[in-house]
Order: sequence, then C-alpha cells, then structure tokens
Amino acid sequence: MGMMSEHINRRPSPADLEKELLSLISQYNKKRNTFLIVFAGALNKPIPDVALCQEDYYFIADMLRTKPSLPKIDVYLETPGGSGEAAEEIVNLLRAHSQNVAFVVSGEAKSAGTIMVLSGDEILMTKTGSLGPIDAQIKIGRGVSSAFDYMEWVDEKQKEAEGKGKLNPFDAIMVAQISPGELKGVYHSLKFAEDLVVEWLKKYKFKDWNETETKKTPVTVEIKERRAKEIVAELVNHAQWRSHGRSIKIEDLEKIKLKITKVDDDTELSDIVYRIQTVCRMLFSTTPAYKIFATQEEKIFKQAIQTGIPSRAPTLGLAEVVEIDQQCPKCNKVYKIYAKLVPNSNIDNDQKKKGRTPFPKNNSIQCECGTAIDLTPLKNNLEATTGKKIIVD
Repeated sequence: MGMMSEHINRRPSPADLEKELLSLISQYNKKRNTFLIVFAGALNKPIPDVALCQEDYYFIADMLRTKPSLPKIDVYLETPGGSGEAAEEIVNLLRAHSQNVAFVVSGEAKSAGTIMVLSGDEILMTKTGSLGPIDAQIKIGRGVSSAFDYMEWVDEKQKEAEGKGKLNPFDAIMVAQISPGELKGVYHSLKFAEDLVVEWLKKYKFKDWNETETKKTPVTVEIKERRAKEIVAELVNHAQWRSHGRSIKIEDLEKIKLKITKVDDDTELSDIVYRIQTVCRMLFSTTPAYKIFATQEEKIFKQAIQTGIPSRAPTLGLAEVVEIDQQCPKCNKVYKIYAKLVPNSNIDNDQKKKGRTPFPKNNSIQCECGTAIDLTPLKNNLEATTGKKIIVD
C-alpha cells in the first residue's frame, strides 16, 4: 500500500497531520543530525502567492530568530519558483545562521527554487524530485512570465522583422508595448540568476572539491569557476529542456557532473522524506493551506481563507441585514452570524430566533478547534458593497 493510500484509509484530521509533520521533522533531524526547515508550496493551487516571494524570507527569518548559530541546516523545498531576489535573501539568511546548508527535493523545486537548491553544500534528491531550468519569473503587464521565454519571443520577433521587413499586425501591436527599460530589466533578471548560481556553486557546492576524481590533480579556483559556468550553461539551455516547467531529474544532473545525494539509497531516510512529502500534500488537499513553513518546534501555514458567504442574496445596496454562514477553514464548522446595517432592534430579535449571532465586535471568531477566523476582509467587502457601516451594539 502506498503512503497516500495509507493516510487516506486512516482519515487523519488536519491536527493529526500537523502533529505527524513535526514528528517526521524530529526524526529527520535525529537521522541527519541537523535542523530541518520544511518550506513547501501547494503547486496545484492557482494562488499567485504560492510562488516564492519576499514575504517567505520574513517567515523563515522569524523561525530562525532564536537560533543565531546552527551546525547544520537542511531545507525541504517544494516551490514552482518565483522571485530570484527573494531566493538570494533567503539563502543569505540561511548562511548567516549556518556554514553548512543542504537542500532536500522530493517534489518540484523549479526556477528560483532551483537557484536556491544550487546554493547548497549538499543536494539531496529522491527519485520523484526534480529541478528546472535556471530562470527568473518576472511581472509583465498583468501577469507573470518566464524571463527566458519572454526574451526568446522578443528575439524571435526581431529576427522575423529583419527577415521580412515587417511583423504581422498582432505582433506589431504587442512589440510596440515593450519599453527598452522593460527589456533591460528582463535581461538583467536572467543574468542575475546565472551569475548568482555560478558564485554559489564555487563558494558552497565546490568548497570541499580539492582534487579531480580521475587524475587526482589539485582543483584551483579557475577550475571551480569553469565547472560552475559549464553547469549553468546547461541549466539555462531551454532548447535542451524544452520548457520553463521541464522536470530535471537526478540522472540529468549527474550527466552535467553535478553531484547529488540519492535519498532512496538510504531506506530509513527515504521513508521519512517521502512521508514528509505525503503529509504536506495531504494538508494541501484537505485544508485551505497553500504554503507550509515548519520546524520540529513550530509551524506556520498560509491559508486562502474563504470569506463568509451570505445565506441569502439580497440586493445589498437596499439591505438592512445580511445573513452570513462563515465556515472554519480548519475544521469546517459553520458559524451563523448576521451583519446589521440599520439601527433597528427588531432585526436583533428576528435573527436571534433564527439562531444567528451578531457580527463580532473584534471582527474575529475563535473557533472551538482553536482557529482564529479573521472577518475583517468580509466586513470591508460588505461595507464597500452596501455603502453602509455594520452596526455593532
């Protein structure tokens, strides 16, 4: 029976899964004699904030605040990518707390995630783990795009214009909206990522590489830099990997002479890592969580909390009261409340007969499971929609 089936058959609650995750992290730490940070995003949830961002840096900084010096730090990383600048800050933060940092990949660590992984003294991967081409994700107009794909499209249109002397109307309109400053920004984002990885490979991954494996000759700084540039050249070669989201596995990395620690070779370690991966995915699939930060001592879950849903849909601009069914994002308990929009005591009497309670004065519901449900976004939305203030007696 697979681990996922095992968990589904057991039907653990979110609280059970959270407890299991911390226990697995503790087991990992004992096995590797290290301090593990789980930093995982829900890759299948269409939420922009799943991507690696600057706010992630502050969460990790807070978790390390009381640990100024650690012999080793391991990071279990799963991310679709994101900001290269945020990746740099997180790596520098980790290095400020330990001189020995390793990354563990059992799912996907793409784009900026790949950049982070390549800063490790050691890279541990399972058979299911994958990196991606080195790239940067940048904001273009209203969306986020691969810097490489964007520059490739621009270069293609430039060659087409030079060859034909013109572009088709649609492409001409698109190209006309690109500013020189924007092009420079995209180019520098790509170069920034490449230069960062070359520097980190030399400084960290190759720090104990003192002699060549075959001839046993001394390894100089120049040799380390040359090898680092060769690896980066392969990982930025999107023509080889075919797409920004391509999965680059252990065998691909070994072909470009990047040393990987194979987690599956250690039965005990692989069981722990695969279980961490399974628990994270169970949490993502059964709760509103879309990003997990955890150590053996604490956990922080970023959640996409659904605001309260009106149980009936009045014309809000004319409404005197709005009935709301607010579900707890953790245990799914539903709280029946009402928002009074006019000073009428009869509303309170009617709503109490229906078993509803007034909108809380502190804009928060403390659920029986311990979750604090923030109603501030709901309040702001209702007041903006109705043009009236919620009256709290």
